[in-house]
Amino acid sequence: MTKEDILNGQVLLIDKPLKWSSFQAVNKLKYALKNHFDLPKKFKIGHAGTLDPLATGLLIICTGKFTKSISEIQAQTKEYTGTITVGATTPSYDLETEVDATFPTKHITEALVLETVKQFVGEIDQKPPVFSAIKKDGKRLYEHARAGEEVEIQSRKTTIYEFEITRFALPEIDFRVQCSKGTYIRSLAYDFGLALNSGGHLTALRRTKIGDYSVEKAVSPDDFVNNL
Repeated sequence: MTKEDILNGQVLLIDKPLKWSSFQAVNKLKYALKNHFDLPKKFKIGHAGTLDPLATGLLIICTGKFTKSISEIQAQTKEYTGTITVGATTPSYDLETEVDATFPTKHITEALVLETVKQFVGEIDQKPPVFSAIKKDGKRLYEHARAGEEVEIQSRKTTIYEFEITRFALPEIDFRVQCSKGTYIRSLAYDFGLALNSGGHLTALRRTKIGDYSVEKAVSPDDFVNNL
């Protein structure tokens, strides 16, 4: 890889570590590339789709002229694997916040889970989590949520192409999902818990694919920098 390659445009596949923000990962690469190749201070670099700090996996980072392709990449089908823990909910629908309610799980069987999955395949209505970066009244939803403000959130259409249960070990249910842009897997976990007449929240999430790009070909930010 040369200075010209970076400026002309590269698609870099990064395996984002747990607890890193997407912004942190981009910044790590930005400063390493800038220093290594003596790039202009404002060379173009950005990611094609945020991953929450509590998620790991594929983060696509584009440089130079390829930053124009970001919205095109973001629109592609995404694949995730993860774990839904049933019997409890949290305000953020994941581990960012503490459990706020618990529910029975004795009635949940593998057969019930496999039957319930069918409700979530195809086009569905989904409400984004209150702890999300969507803007409402000029502020991000998580800012309203952290300030204790009640916000009315509109549901939106999203599409689940595949929803496969890969492990059933209550209270944990592992899954693999292929979905359209704009799908919140945290909301899917919460809604799935409700549909099981229990509660649910997301306790692990990994993005494995975006379109034809796979996490199998991605490297950690540290490995990328060390191999420059």
